[in-house]
Amino acid sequence: MKQLFTFMRNLTKASVLFAMFASVQASAETLWSDYSVTLLKGNHYEVGDNDRTVFTFEHAAGYSWGDSFLFVDRLHSNNGDRETYIEISPRFQLSSYQNTLFENIYLATTAEAGDGFTNYLVGLGTNIKLANFLYFKTNVYYKNNDFGDNNIQSTISWAVPIGPLMYDGFLDYMTATDNANAQMNFTSQLKYDLAPALNLKSKFYVGIEYVHWDNKFGIKGVDERNVNLLLKYHF
Repeated sequence: MKQLFTFMRNLTKASVLFAMFASVQASAETLWSDYSVTLLKGNHYEVGDNDRTVFTFEHAAGYSWGDSFLFVDRLHSNNGDRETYIEISPRFQLSSYQNTLFENIYLATTAEAGDGFTNYLVGLGTNIKLANFLYFKTNVYYKNNDFGDNNIQSTISWAVPIGPLMYDGFLDYMTATDNANAQMNFTSQLKYDLAPALNLKSKFYVGIEYVHWDNKFGIKGVDERNVNLLLKYHF
């Protein structure tokens, strides 16, 4: 019953965040949109059971006002623990400034919702133009934490094709506080699209996700090095 209550509470958080986001985009032009579901399986997780299966729903889109990224993780641990984690990250375009390296300036925002907490981030972002990359985005946030002191977070995300493979991911760096150490989470995916071989219209990736997380959750010395098997379907 407790797990059901926690799941419903997180589902409610996701619904509220999505409703706020949907109200902004209702009158905006959608330039592009992508949905995907991912299955991950790894056995070198830190903090809690080390063996977990993760189901992820993602939505990314570009609009006349900016862009957005939303994901929902549902984590199932072998010991029976269940957890839901949600992030929604709309960026609102402030300027169409461009030069040979930078493209656009954004008001970057994120809400993080997990079991018993919601963190809010606000800052500035831009896109960096790199040859062969589909995108390379960077944001710097002031992070308001539910638990512990507030801090600064910088985030980059990217996607680049390498021959028949796709390599994408993100890097988060969070500064230290009085009750947490500085932490870095470098998570990336290397995957191959099976859709052409299976005669599918949408991308269907198989590959690996590698997590390199120093001082996970700000805990000194808790360093995660975790390889996950990955299946990912876009629709």
